Amino acid sequence: PLKDVTGRRTKMKEKAMDSYLIWDEQSQSYVMDSEQRVRDDVEKHHWQTVARNLIRDWRLYLMLVPMLLVFLFWRYMPMYELLGCFKLSDTSLSVNEQNFVGFSNFLRLLSGGESVLFWRAFRNTFLLSFYGLCFGFPMPIILALFFNEVKSNVTRSVFQVFTYLPKFMSTVVITSLTLLLLQGASTATGTEPGVISKLLVSLGVISQETANIGMMNNPLYFRAVYQITGIWEGAGYDSIVFFAAIIAISPTSYEAAQIDGAGKMAQMRYVVLPSILSTVVIMLIMRIGSLLSIGYEKVFLLYNNNTYETADVVSTFAMRLGNVGTATGGSTSAPGLASAAEMMNNVTGMLLVIGANLISKKASNVSLY
Repeated sequence: PLKDVTGRRTKMKEKAMDSYLIWDEQSQSYVMDSEQRVRDDVEKHHWQTVARNLIRDWRLYLMLVPMLLVFLFWRYMPMYELLGCFKLSDTSLSVNEQNFVGFSNFLRLLSGGESVLFWRAFRNTFLLSFYGLCFGFPMPIILALFFNEVKSNVTRSVFQVFTYLPKFMSTVVITSLTLLLLQGASTATGTEPGVISKLLVSLGVISQETANIGMMNNPLYFRAVYQITGIWEGAGYDSIVFFAAIIAISPTSYEAAQIDGAGKMAQMRYVVLPSILSTVVIMLIMRIGSLLSIGYEKVFLLYNNNTYETADVVSTFAMRLGNVGTATGGSTSAPGLASAAEMMNNVTGMLLVIGANLISKKASNVSLY
């Protein structure tokens, strides 16, 4: 019997521990801990607290409604059309009415009649993004370091405004200006080569024949022009994040480096760059995530039939394929193939984000999630 009583007491103690009860010597009974009593009260009135917060801050939550609607109509509802990747392309029927064909659209892109054009577009997408990552990503960091070294607030503000302005210009304006500066000569209209083309000819970079034809009609120059215009357009605006991280560095770090005899370059190397490393890593992971997500707008406005070899990307390939089938020389549209092409592009980008995040977490303990 004593053993049974001891066993029951042990079970009661375990049950009391599970219920967050403690033994009170005065009352000779188990009572709830005061901290646990507070937690239970908070859980009991959780939804009442949420309702009070909603009523109190209803103006702030009302401002979220437009953003939620944008995500609903332009992000989530279009996901239903992704079913078209696995169904027969028939524009006369809705996605729900089309016949299920499995992965045949993907197989046609990978090894079928459209594989040559698809892999060309995929290669161009990767190369344009990779060159942008190699040459375009460091430029905002360099600009932010430059802004940090300008002591005059007025001078720095002027420089920042001039570098930010291209970002607020329309893509149509940017591409029209590029085509105008790099245009070729035309005897029919009496137009001469663009200003930049003339300058490059005088410097011996390109030949007069290339200038007369037009650099944007030559596939050899498309990638370089695309990257240079992209850096000019976005480097200043992208430097805002890095500049904000730099100005958040404590002045005592600079003072300690100066006491140790560090000059400007040494301060950048041992103070500034290590301090903004986490920001750089996060932005790099996000940039890798969009490595294969080149928007078709700029490419569509810059390329032509002569530059498909180096300019055609997955987005423009899918657009032509889904509209009139001209990507493969057909006369009818193939929205199923176009959806499959975009799906493969987006899935690859997602895998790149996951891979870059894992590598960053293992190497530097800094990750996006």
